[in-house]
Amino acid sequence: MIVWLNGTHGAGKTTTSALVQQLLPDARVFDAEKVGETLMDITPGLPWTGNFQDWPPWRPLVVETARHVLDYTGGTLVMPMTVLVERYWREIRAGLAEHAIPVRHFVLHADRETLRGRIEGDTDPGPSSFRLAYLEPYAEAARTWLHDEAEVIDTTHLTPARAARQIAEAVRS
Repeated sequence: MIVWLNGTHGAGKTTTSALVQQLLPDARVFDAEKVGETLMDITPGLPWTGNFQDWPPWRPLVVETARHVLDYTGGTLVMPMTVLVERYWREIRAGLAEHAIPVRHFVLHADRETLRGRIEGDTDPGPSSFRLAYLEPYAEAARTWLHDEAEVIDTTHLTPARAARQIAEAVRS
């Protein structure tokens, strides 16, 4: 099974995923951003699009990596990864379904002011204009499709530990 934690920067995906992993037996965290980083290391570089998710190889490589890890280890993969393009999410979801991999899709949500405050106050990696630039695309995705495709956990007033418990309880039920 895959527990996919979606949401924009500052929602708490990375912190929450580590806590969810501790609460679910045989769970591992797989950050699909590492697949993008691998593609970014190709030299000479792939044609830059502004986001590695736009590269056609990224999405099937995420699916295949998850599939192979699950085939090897079993258990649950907790995947903290922002996907705000509906077509990309559907491609990933369909690829996982082709391999009969069940997915529980959660969106960690927070209001815009909270997200901005978290990003601007982040000490690691620090305030980031890149991360702030995703606030509007996230809001648009949330309005148009994302919140309909997932279980929404509002982290505006939740600690990551409480969000992780809610997710783990939902997955176990």
